[in-house]
Amino acid sequence: MKRTLEYVWIILVILTIFAYLLGYLKLISTSLVGILLISTFIKGQLVIDYFMGLKTVQLKYRLIPTIWLGIVISLIAVAYYLPVAATH
Repeated sequence: MKRTLEYVWIILVILTIFAYLLGYLKLISTSLVGILLISTFIKGQLVIDYFMGLKTVQLKYRLIPTIWLGIVISLIAVAYYLPVAATH
């Protein structure tokens, strides 16, 4: 189990560095925002499964934080992809 947590931690660090570099280098486009949202969902799911210890519990208990995470990321995606009306 310890080895698995180390691998999960490395994946989380790599995905975080990837997101940081995209922002730092200003390489953001609409397609990359989608990729970042997906990677954020993956990171959140890894934290839920391994660091919150919900990997082995009943599905109904795993679904609560997963659905919450999906709703939050979906709302962020809707807010980003909705066109902003001009105020003039």
